[in-house]
Amino acid sequence: MAEEHRCQPPQLCVNNCGFFGSPTTQNLCSKCYRDLQLKEQQVLALNQTLISSSSSPSSSCLLSSPPVSVSPAHEAQVERVIEAKEEEKEAAPSAGAHANKCMTCRRRVGLTGFQCRCGMTFCGTHRYPEQHACGFDFRGMGKEQIAKANPVVKADKLQKI
Repeated sequence: MAEEHRCQPPQLCVNNCGFFGSPTTQNLCSKCYRDLQLKEQQVLALNQTLISSSSSPSSSCLLSSPPVSVSPAHEAQVERVIEAKEEEKEAAPSAGAHANKCMTCRRRVGLTGFQCRCGMTFCGTHRYPEQHACGFDFRGMGKEQIAKANPVVKADKLQKI
């Protein structure tokens, strides 16, 4: 494969900018190829905004830019990326708005916060269940763990002679 590229004479950029292009960049120079990718991204962002704001009346003024031709494989890849970003946006609000604050004193804890078994975050002072009046049933959890670890064993009845 490398020998094939050595034998071919260099080709000028398709946009006639004076630089040399390569087959990997659709016979464009690096600058023209970068500009083409930027235009594709702008068109995809514009399409995304049109989809999300299809009910707004100002969407007709956004249609004035000319569309750029994009390959179907590239469109499929972009759709997968957009779906992944939408899933991340949907998952972010469920994490809670005050996940980095102590639920007792409202102090910012950042990465040093402690997750209690009741599901809340606390600072170093309020991390113990006695300090924040935890509602989690530790005794019940302990009983369940012991019951699972030690199943009831009954011996077979012996026949008396």
